[in-house]
Amino acid sequence: MVRGASLILAGIVAEQGIRDPRILKAVREVAREMFVPAEFADDAGSDTPIPIGYNQTTSQPSLIAAMLEAAAPQPGDVALEVGTGYGYQAALLARLVSFVWSVERLADLAATARSNLAVAGVSNVEVVAGDGTLGLADHAPFDVIVVSAAFPSVPHPLADQLAEGGRLVQPVGPSGAEDVNLYVKHDGELRLERLVSYACFVPLIGVHGYH
Repeated sequence: MVRGASLILAGIVAEQGIRDPRILKAVREVAREMFVPAEFADDAGSDTPIPIGYNQTTSQPSLIAAMLEAAAPQPGDVALEVGTGYGYQAALLARLVSFVWSVERLADLAATARSNLAVAGVSNVEVVAGDGTLGLADHAPFDVIVVSAAFPSVPHPLADQLAEGGRLVQPVGPSGAEDVNLYVKHDGELRLERLVSYACFVPLIGVHGYH
């Protein structure tokens, strides 16, 4: 069942235009059933958001794949994820980079993500409970930053912690109607490179987000 759902999702993601073979392989190999509440396991093969409690959702896999493809993760990269949820995106990203630091503001979700990742055998992700808008300065700089919640601008700590030449993907706009944008850091400044997608995300809450 797990294998079947992953194959179905990989096919859907490919149909949505994702071409990076490493991302398609990651989608095939990561069992989404392991990263959703048990009562939604039968829905894990659908390209739809799934509720994970606390008014949060795990995004549809095609959107996650589009964000990851835009971020162009490389095998030697260190990545920062803001908004761990149940850990599915972190599990995918972990197959594409050397290490993932992931920040989740809700301690219960962080604990669940740690458990899910451990059961799935993902060893190169560290989940931290805290304010993702602050980033993780002690572990910066990051080659890739993926933000899974919406705010009208990129929090400046995240911009500061992005490595030169690094890529940051974030939904930008009022929560509920966002442009998912790719930014690249050039000469110490973030530059908008392109629109990745349109989407609806939960709000980015924190010191440098919504209060």
